[in-house]
Amino acid sequence: MSDKFEDVVVTAVKNQQQGQKLLEKVVAVAQPGSVYGAPVTSGEYTIITASEVTVNAGFGYGMGGGSGTEHASEEPQSQEGEGTGFGGGGGGAGFSAGRPVAVITIGPQGVYVQPVMDPTKLALAFFTTLGAMFVMFRQMHR
Repeated sequence: MSDKFEDVVVTAVKNQQQGQKLLEKVVAVAQPGSVYGAPVTSGEYTIITASEVTVNAGFGYGMGGGSGTEHASEEPQSQEGEGTGFGGGGGGAGFSAGRPVAVITIGPQGVYVQPVMDPTKLALAFFTTLGAMFVMFRQMHR
């Protein structure tokens, strides 16, 4: 029983260390260097890109144990000590995504922030508006 418990503890510690390394990699994406691009200078102008970065992560670990020789069923046990045991496990997942949202231009006339148009959002807004207009005209026609 002691050897099994020791194996479970070693595995759990190893899983936690791996999870911590993965979490550090996922969170490293959400640094300012990921949001703002390196400044690019051409003549009197400097351009900096800005992005939206999303990071999600989840981890879980569990450990179990047991003792005793009783079973829920009334069948006799085949060996002495059967029914004792330990178990454990863990898992995790992470997700990160980024998309450009603006271009910052610094020049002789000042600083300008120009938004980057997202065609997917524009298409969704168009079709949502079109659908709302269709429903409204249908209600008015009745």
